[in-house]
Amino acid sequence: EFRCRFMKLNIRIMKKLVLLPFLVLISYSSVKAYQTEDLKHSLQELLDNAIEQDSTIPGILLHVEAPDLDLFYSASSGVSDLSTRAPLPENGTARIASNTKTYVAVSVLRLWEQGKLELDDPIIKHISDKHTQILKSDGYDLIKITVRHLLTHTSGLFDHAGSNTYIEKVFADPSYEWTRTEQVQGCVDWGDPLFEPGEQFSYSDTGYILLGEIIENVTEKSLGEAVRELINFKKLDLSATWWEKIEQKPSTAPDRIHQYFREIDTYSFDPSLDLYGGGGLVANAKDMARFYQELFTGNVFEQSSTLDTMITKVSFPEGYAPSSDYRMGIFYFNFNEMDMYSHSGFWSTQATYIPELNASVSIIITQFAKGRLINRLLIETADLLNDH
Repeated sequence: EFRCRFMKLNIRIMKKLVLLPFLVLISYSSVKAYQTEDLKHSLQELLDNAIEQDSTIPGILLHVEAPDLDLFYSASSGVSDLSTRAPLPENGTARIASNTKTYVAVSVLRLWEQGKLELDDPIIKHISDKHTQILKSDGYDLIKITVRHLLTHTSGLFDHAGSNTYIEKVFADPSYEWTRTEQVQGCVDWGDPLFEPGEQFSYSDTGYILLGEIIENVTEKSLGEAVRELINFKKLDLSATWWEKIEQKPSTAPDRIHQYFREIDTYSFDPSLDLYGGGGLVANAKDMARFYQELFTGNVFEQSSTLDTMITKVSFPEGYAPSSDYRMGIFYFNFNEMDMYSHSGFWSTQATYIPELNASVSIIITQFAKGRLINRLLIETADLLNDH
């Protein structure tokens, strides 16, 4: 009888021991789920508070890709259209403007991987005779300017898009259809060469519309088709990203939201004002963050060394300190002792990868010139992720 009781006791103990890991796992999962929901709530509060504190902002979109936290979250606050007051959908797409430059730089580096061009090729090798003659007429030495210089904004090209003349023309006739050639001509007409190639940094949309032309000439495809294939949008599941006007809007892409320049609704502005490589892509916050996450975790380039090339700090002559730390199609920052690789766009869009957190954050504010707020939201989001 004692032996029988002893065996039953052992069985009960063994059952508890077997169940213990499962109970611990269930408890851990419950805690993690609670923490995730708490984090989502905090992120939503960030957006809601920002809208409450700034009445000029119609809406804000945010997406976080944080696989180590098992967090893939989109949030929105505000309205999509001031005229209808329709709620802002969390998956709404927007013109991402200069965020496009990262995609263009990656596409050029993919062509480099494939041996179809060299980073130190003179650009005269890859651009049209027409554009060559326009640029030469203003004293640009197209033998000295290389693909690398265009990628790093060290070419010395004047920025056509940064001139007051261009901005005035765009707002005087928002429906005007610009050509790449007209914008290259604007580089020559509205400014002069800034410095010898490689000597300094100066941000230039003109350089990136030339990179767009180079991609087209090397691949013999439209810019939209070439970038889509070189980056492999399908593999990365970038189903809400397309090149406006050049491509048809994918059936999987949500509608484009309204973006504002002060009180002006820019929704119907012709996309050609920023289409040829300096900008041009439409995407939602989810796709923007996903692209950065895939890029920095090794799922875009064939070789890891290509990413190393892309994010290598640019060297300048001794004594010169650039105003920004721009690599190839991407800025480097350090906030709160965290490294960040990031790019922003004219219409208040930004995507950022944070290596320390293995996370990507994208933010779209539908009001022009909200870069300072974007940076604050980025830092607060990074702090929340770090705390979890």
